[in-house]
Amino acid sequence: MASTRVARRYAEALMMAGEDQKALEKVSKDFEMLERLLKDSRELQIFLKSPVIKSDKKQAVLREMFGKKVNALTMSFLQLLTEKGREDLLSEIVVQFFRLRDEQLGIVNVDIKAATDLTRSQHEQIQKKFETMTRKKVRLGFSIDKVLRGGFVARVGDTMFDGSVKRQLELLRERFTEDVRLN
Repeated sequence: MASTRVARRYAEALMMAGEDQKALEKVSKDFEMLERLLKDSRELQIFLKSPVIKSDKKQAVLREMFGKKVNALTMSFLQLLTEKGREDLLSEIVVQFFRLRDEQLGIVNVDIKAATDLTRSQHEQIQKKFETMTRKKVRLGFSIDKVLRGGFVARVGDTMFDGSVKRQLELLRERFTEDVRLN
């Protein structure tokens, strides 16, 4: 929890610096690349988290890896992280950065788990429904969950919307048992 707060502060500082220098779009592109690298390279993750490797060595490696590939602000930020001994938080900072950017742009992420692939029309209907509910632009993420027998489950932040067949049957059973108790 504390690391998330620290990561958010670093992300906020980078967002403000990016806005001040009119380089936020470039920093976003750099962070998209960093996000992919961190997901794909276990070696990079281990390198960043290693307490054995000295800060100056990490800075040199990061300069060599990214010096000509990223914006000057992004490079300065990476250098600052290593100076402060916070390079192990880079992946969490990336996550927080994109959350802040999405908040700023009025975008909400909705994760949908469905029993089967949904049609293009169903995707559009779901998107419109959640845009109406949240009054924000919606970015949908779809995945298939073989545990579901039918329908879908959606997550918007901490809120779950359960439209699965299992949940609908549970609600129906509750209604029947309630009706039996009342009679």
